[in-house]
Formats: sequence, structure tokens, C-alpha cells
Amino acid sequence: MEQLKVFYREERVVLVWDGLSAHWSRAMRAWVAEQDWLTLERLPAYAPELNPVELLWSSLKKRELANLAGNHLADVVDATEQGIHRINQNPQLPWSFLTHTGLTLHPPTPPN
Repeated sequence: MEQLKVFYREERVVLVWDGLSAHWSRAMRAWVAEQDWLTLERLPAYAPELNPVELLWSSLKKRELANLAGNHLADVVDATEQGIHRINQNPQLPWSFLTHTGLTLHPPTPPN
């Protein structure tokens, strides 16, 4: 999360998180409460049909990771990064993953 904060610097970020208990530990909730740049949207404990990341993984598994038998973890990382780059080449494709879930994002209105 600290790397995410550095990467996005002063930008506001909306993070959609599944209900994994580690994401909602006391320590994590306390840390998140101090982050004015971060808005969390929580999904139910198990709801893959609501998680747009599941559609991202599905796309990667059908193309870049299909039949991949790398010798090292780095091979999987490289293929995954290529797939994410492919997906980002089409600005509508990542949003289609969210649209497919039926969910929408409504970022908070910035304070005046």
C-alpha cells in the first residue's frame, strides 16, 4: 500500500477490495483511516462475480498465461505485465471489467 501511495503521489485512488479478512484487520483499518488520498470500496467476503480483477485475470489466463510453462517466476511476471499492457492499450477494456460486474464507481466529491 505504501508503494501504491508513492506511485500515485497526490492523486486520489479508489481501491476495490474483496472481503479477505487480512484486508480488514484492525491495523489495516487504522492505516486506511489516516489516508486522505484513498477511498476503499469493499466487496462481500466471497463474490468473484462482483470483482473486476477476476475478469482481468480471466483475460490474462486466456491469452498471455495460456499454456505458459515458464522456468522461473519471472516468466510469469513478464507475461502478466505484457497482458496488462495489452489491456491498457484499449482504454475501454479495463472499464468493461467493471461494467460487467454491474457495479459503478462514484468517487467522493472533493471538499471545497
